[in-house]
Amino acid sequence: MLLDLLEIPRVRGVADRQHRRIEYLRLSLTKACSMRCVYCRPRQLNHPRGEPMLSPDEVERLVRHLVESVGVRKVRLTGGDPTCRKDLVEIVERVAGIDGVADLAMTTNALTLDKLAMPLKRAGLGRVNISLDTLDPERFAAMTGVDGLTRVLAGIDAAIDAGLRPIKLNCVVLRGENDGELASLIRLAVRRDIEVRFIELMPMGPLASTWAERYVTAEQMRDGLSDTVASWERVGQADSPAKHDAARRYLARLHDGGVARVGFISPMSDHFCEQCNRLRITANGDVFPCLMDEPRGNVLSALRDGDPDAITDELERAYDGKADVHPPIAPGVMTHIGG
Repeated sequence: MLLDLLEIPRVRGVADRQHRRIEYLRLSLTKACSMRCVYCRPRQLNHPRGEPMLSPDEVERLVRHLVESVGVRKVRLTGGDPTCRKDLVEIVERVAGIDGVADLAMTTNALTLDKLAMPLKRAGLGRVNISLDTLDPERFAAMTGVDGLTRVLAGIDAAIDAGLRPIKLNCVVLRGENDGELASLIRLAVRRDIEVRFIELMPMGPLASTWAERYVTAEQMRDGLSDTVASWERVGQADSPAKHDAARRYLARLHDGGVARVGFISPMSDHFCEQCNRLRITANGDVFPCLMDEPRGNVLSALRDGDPDAITDELERAYDGKADVHPPIAPGVMTHIGG
C-alpha cells in the first residue's frame, strides 16, 4: 500500500495571488489562419516564417507535464486556426492518449472541417467550437476576407455527423455589422440542434480604437431578441454563471415554438475574472495568464531542455503577476494568443 502511494505523482498545482487554480489549458498550435476576421487579425499582419513552434512530441510532453504535475484536466486546441497544422490529427491523437485529460476540445473556423471532422474524432477529439459571425454570404466575405460560408456550414454538418458534440457556434457581435443577425443564428442552432454563443467585442486587435462604437453588451443582445424569443430559462444557477463557465447559458423558447441553447459571453459588461482557471500557451511557448494581458513568460526553452520543474517554475512566476481583473485594453492580437 505504501509503495502504491509513493508511486502516485505529486501535483504541485499553479494558482495566482487570488487563489485561482489553473485547470484549463488553451494551447495555440499556430498563429496562422485562413481567415482575416475584422476584429481578430489586421489586414497587413503576416506571420513570420521560421518562428519556433511546438512539435507534436513537444505538445504531448508539455500537456502531459501540465496534467501530471500542475493539475490541468481540460485542454482546448486553438490558433490562429489549428486546422492550418498538417500534423493536427497526430497532435490530437497524442494529447487524447494522455491519461488525465478529461476533456479535449478545439476551436476552429471550420473551413476544412468537412474533411477533418471524422479523422479528428477517430484520433480522440471530443468536441468543437466553430466561429460563425454571419449567415449572409457577402457579409461573411467582408468580415472574414474569405468567400467561405458554404464551406463553414458544410464543416458544421460534418462535425455533427462525426459526433463532435456538444458543438457550439461562437459569434462576435459588432454594432452596425452583424447585430441584426442574432435571430437567424439562433434559428440555425435550432435546426442543427447545437448551441450558439454571442460574444461581446473586446478592445483588442484591429478594432481596439473603434471598440466603443462597435461594442454591443450582452444585455442589449438579449433585449434585441424580444421579437424572436418568448422566454429565457437560465441553465444553472439563477444569478451567477456555472463554475468556470464563461457563458451565461439559457434555453431560449422562441415565439414559433422552437427551443435553442444560447449563451452570452460578457468579458466587458460583466466579467468572469474571479472564476478564471485558464492557462494560455502559444505555439512558440509564450505564457498568457490573461487573454487581455501581455505574455508573462515562455516555457519553450525549459521544455526543450527537458526540465519539467523549470516549466512549472515559469508558470508560477507568470501567474504571480496576474491581476484581479483583466486590463481595460489589450495589447495583443487574438490570432497570436488563441481565444
